[in-house]
Amino acid sequence: MATLATKSLIWRPWTHMLTAFDPIEIVHAKDASLISREGKRYLDGISSWWVNLHGHGHPHIIASIQSQAETLAHTLLADFTHLPAMSLAERLLDLLPGNMSRIFYSDNGSCAVETALKIALQYWHNENPNTTRTRIVSFKGSYFGETFGAMSAAGENAFNTPFWRHMFPIDQIDPPFFGNEESAYAQLKLILKNNQTACMIFEPLILGAGGMRPYSPQGLDQLIQLCKEHQVLTIADEVMTGFGRTGTLFASDVLTHTPDLMCLAKGLTGGTLPLAATACTAPLFERFVSTNPSHSLMHGHSYTGNPIACSAALASLRLLTNSICTEQRNRIAERHISFAHQFKGHRNLKRVETLGTILILEHNLQKPDLSRALLNQGILLRPLGNVLYVMPPYCITNDELTEIYEALISTLDLT
Repeated sequence: MATLATKSLIWRPWTHMLTAFDPIEIVHAKDASLISREGKRYLDGISSWWVNLHGHGHPHIIASIQSQAETLAHTLLADFTHLPAMSLAERLLDLLPGNMSRIFYSDNGSCAVETALKIALQYWHNENPNTTRTRIVSFKGSYFGETFGAMSAAGENAFNTPFWRHMFPIDQIDPPFFGNEESAYAQLKLILKNNQTACMIFEPLILGAGGMRPYSPQGLDQLIQLCKEHQVLTIADEVMTGFGRTGTLFASDVLTHTPDLMCLAKGLTGGTLPLAATACTAPLFERFVSTNPSHSLMHGHSYTGNPIACSAALASLRLLTNSICTEQRNRIAERHISFAHQFKGHRNLKRVETLGTILILEHNLQKPDLSRALLNQGILLRPLGNVLYVMPPYCITNDELTEIYEALISTLDLT
């Protein structure tokens, strides 16, 4: 039987263990609420790290998981296949923008990115083992995950300082922030002249963990077009932005020039099970189909394409593509816009922005214990430095949004 002392046995993620407060034990969750052992309710304002789309304990997803568990829990996806994996791949390819042709399954967003990077780099190696196209371009302030390839692609930052000497070198440009599009374009154009770039990877429309910073879709479109002119592959990391978070079903839906690879995770199963996917176009896949065995992508994970996770994802996509979910997302976006309009220009805020179902507030100064202060009010938000953001499950009610907004307002006068 677990006791309070057993809390100390867990090395918690993204936590300064010396100064961290005791973790709150959650025993139940429903819709947008988490319930602690003491019976206190916490509004899940960040969808449990951006994964939960439709609310906790959604009966449609739970029923799908239970049904699949009774039939086939797992099998390797090398020598075998199964209906959930095939059906999910077909559904994703139908929904994704561009001409995606193949789906490679993995377990989490970092691995989806790692897969995409390996595909892009090996694509050029398969063409010519002595290729000069070995470098990766990304935006300054990016975040792609915590595996070494994903860390390296994001560049040196405060998240990965102990590992700088172990990371491979990359090229970085400024993101095409509104008003800075021409500068970003000029920086990329200069880099591509060297003919050494294999791919460019980006979080479409918004930098996530790098501070929730939206940027110009038109500027991104111009950069992708420039990459295509130089035959440079493009990778859209939609781990956070996918499945309706930015307004459209995928952030890349608003682009004229679509990427060659897309990375999906987080909301893929509606916040129930680990599952990720890397999608690519037919020309990329065909470069790996060869009489030369070394041209194969020798990459995979034990739980690749897990049937239960795939079934959960199919159920989540059925909910996501229902008109009810579209209405929910539109309602959240409208409420966010109304709140942002009310507090834009506040003396204690550097910026207030919205993008789809994402609301962003950046304080002028770092606030002490902001996360704890919000938890005391029953609101789960995890600030990124002095940036507070809201990214709720789509089932959240207007009254619950008001609770979150009121908690945000209370932080404006904290010192």
